[in-house]
Amino acid sequence: MSETTLTESTVLAEVTGGVGRLVLNRPKALNALDLGMIRALTEALEAWREDPAVRLVTIEGAGGRAFCAGGDVRAIRDNVLRGDAAASEAFFASEYRLNRMIAEYPKPYVALIDGISLGGGMGLSIHGSHRVVTEHAVMAMPETAIGLFPDIGASYFLPRLPGRLGLYLALTGARISPGDAIHAGLATHYVPRAALQSLKARLSRSGVVALETHAHPAPESLLAQGRDAIDDCFDSDTIHEILARLEARGDAWAKTQLATLARMSPTSLWVTAELLRRGATMTLAECLGMELKLTRKMIAHPDFAEGVRAQVVEKTRDPKWRPATVAAVDPAAILAMFD
Repeated sequence: MSETTLTESTVLAEVTGGVGRLVLNRPKALNALDLGMIRALTEALEAWREDPAVRLVTIEGAGGRAFCAGGDVRAIRDNVLRGDAAASEAFFASEYRLNRMIAEYPKPYVALIDGISLGGGMGLSIHGSHRVVTEHAVMAMPETAIGLFPDIGASYFLPRLPGRLGLYLALTGARISPGDAIHAGLATHYVPRAALQSLKARLSRSGVVALETHAHPAPESLLAQGRDAIDDCFDSDTIHEILARLEARGDAWAKTQLATLARMSPTSLWVTAELLRRGATMTLAECLGMELKLTRKMIAHPDFAEGVRAQVVEKTRDPKWRPATVAAVDPAAILAMFD
């Protein structure tokens, strides 16, 4: 393939200087993923897989504010409200196929994370071979706040983070800094924003060795400083035990975690803990399959439409969860969601 440019309204794809360059081009929506974007990304990666003109792939977000703010949950909620299960199934199935494709891609795949990367944005980066964060990078898996669960293969990669960081991030939706991302293994290199253009030019000339020459020491990690508390309080697969450990600890940090968890969907908390427990011993392909089945149950649960309403659509931040408390959740009902 000679140097080419393929343009979709929300995804830009070009081959230049041996680099297949992907740009998420929906800046007003913080580059949130819709089905058309997922299909465009998949098409480009398929075309470049065996193309000798493409030595490596980069992916970034347009606009300077976000790499990718995740999947377009507003659209998925609309699908749910009008009873269009097929549209939601198409979105999740296509997204998870893309996640697996990235994980198995035969060429270096370099995510340039400059700005926020949430949920589905993590799926476009964490599965790649190289993950660069700038000082503006912010990462999180915030799904428990909208009545969902950390997906895009999170049931595979979160349990494999150091200590109990994965479960902590999954349950609380905590936003982490560039230094945290490096400490946790969610990112591989730290490169300041001012050096990104130089890095991209050098990638064309030198390949991924350019990452080593452009990388800077990682900033301080607050997660690293709090690891003892996280590993102690989240060292359980049951929500009741985690809450009890936080209550017993009783310091300011523990009280903050308790307040955060109290805002999340109780059903999502239970489901997420069970999901990561199972995912710890499964392959990525098995985890993505488990997650796809689980999306069918979770988006049909009233907490999803309510959570997206409160957090994304109306932004009232006052979701009315059903059931309303962790204690009121039926463990048998949670296990049934995995059948």
